[in-house]
Amino acid sequence: MFRKRLILEGADDATLVMHSLGGNRDAFCEIVTRYQNLLCSLAYSSVGDIKQSEDIAQDAFIDAWTQLDTLRDPQKLKAWLCGILRFKVSHHRRKTHQHLSDNDPSLADSTLDSSSADEMDEQAIKQQQEKLMWQVLEGMEATYREPLILFYREQQSIERVAAELDLSPDTAKQRLSRGRKLLKAAMSTFVEESLTRSKPGVAFTAAVLTAISSVAPPAKAAAYGAGVAKAGSFFTYSALLTLLATFSGLISTFLGLQAGLAQTRTANERKLVIKVVSVFIAWALFYVIGLIGLRQFAVASENYTLIYTLLSQLLVAAFVLVYIRLVSQMVKAMKTLRVQERLFNPQAFKDDAARPDAKQREYISTWRLFGVPLFHFQFGMPEKADKAAYGWIAGGSYAYGLLFAWGGFAVAPISVGIVSIGVVTVGAVGFGLLSLGTVAIGLIGFGASAVAYKAYASLSSLGWESAFSQGFSIAKNAAIGPVAYAQHVNNETAATIVQLSFFDAHYKWLLATIAVLVIVPAAWHSHTVRKRMKLSKTQH
Repeated sequence: MFRKRLILEGADDATLVMHSLGGNRDAFCEIVTRYQNLLCSLAYSSVGDIKQSEDIAQDAFIDAWTQLDTLRDPQKLKAWLCGILRFKVSHHRRKTHQHLSDNDPSLADSTLDSSSADEMDEQAIKQQQEKLMWQVLEGMEATYREPLILFYREQQSIERVAAELDLSPDTAKQRLSRGRKLLKAAMSTFVEESLTRSKPGVAFTAAVLTAISSVAPPAKAAAYGAGVAKAGSFFTYSALLTLLATFSGLISTFLGLQAGLAQTRTANERKLVIKVVSVFIAWALFYVIGLIGLRQFAVASENYTLIYTLLSQLLVAAFVLVYIRLVSQMVKAMKTLRVQERLFNPQAFKDDAARPDAKQREYISTWRLFGVPLFHFQFGMPEKADKAAYGWIAGGSYAYGLLFAWGGFAVAPISVGIVSIGVVTVGAVGFGLLSLGTVAIGLIGFGASAVAYKAYASLSSLGWESAFSQGFSIAKNAAIGPVAYAQHVNNETAATIVQLSFFDAHYKWLLATIAVLVIVPAAWHSHTVRKRMKLSKTQH
């Protein structure tokens, strides 16, 4: 619970709004904590009564909770809250004016006389102090009064005042200077201390949270709320999925490095294997860090959001093209180097396992179905004359399977590889009807990035019908995410089109699929390569 709270405290406004729409009251509580001082200060600046200003601000937050589905742009939460508050203040003033007009003046005088006869207790003194403080502040224009009140409620920070009122620091400083001069000299210290003590605290937040605990989210947002609630659950486990996928990739890469080193015969071949693995990892890190950085810039710089969004998609495209090219270059470089090493270091290839036609280098099952081997696996470093592995189940640098394929470049109905093509694909770059991977491309894509008819991703999703991500979401019809572009964005209709319920119900299977299809073949291949291709110490 403590960890979840820390995540909410660091979340941006859009994320808090989405979680709140899903019924997460802790997220809305964070919104209250973030903006209660601003709303209470603006209300007090208008009505001149601390208790009434806090009541008005509390009502504004309750209305915000019930009307949250009407907020079109979650990034403009602060301005939207201030709009609700100013409407509440206007309504309060009209109501107060009407009430005073309807009251009998003689009754009011009688009540005043009666109360003045009583002994003034601490509460009465406090009320008199507030009244006196307001008499000083009331004579000031709101332009100077609002910054002054905020200044003493925001730890006397000019920067905070400027940010809350959307002013430049110089403008805020000038208004504060003018506001101080307008205070009566005899009352300035008293008013400043009173304002500091009047700042709303935890009790105000608790009061709002208690008030909304019995108030359901808006009925219009029910479908969207359900979708976002599922999205919250989905991306809770999506974080786990991303973590597992990352570790799966690292484990697979480590196992591939072990297998690659076991296939080598010379120092130059070992250097090439280490270089190839390092390049793949470096590009993956560049891609992930780049997308995370662009997402942060896009959220923070509203005027340049579109530019950062375009850059993110160019980065995804670059990752796909680079990985496809790297796989081809990797195999070509290994074949070329093996030919050279056989010419210049023949002593390293004297053992039986190093011969191009050695049985240890591959396994082709004698059992066949429709003339195709049930199994075809390649275990040695690619040779110049090698052809792709081909069988019902195939594995190698290039592998083509009628059922399953695993390797650097894999093509099969179910394929796992650095680049994979098929019906169900798992890989760094996957092309399939159901594609899972770092970049998943197909009908339904699910990964760090997805380019699909329906795209679901943790960093970037580009969909035709719908897109959902924690970063960039771009689609024709519906998109949900912090940076989203579509006909329907972050609303009830978008949530209905996205349909996260299916993935929320099957995320465990997706986790298991990635773990099994990525780690298990890599572990088996690494173990088999080292067993079949190892040399004696004297032969090394």
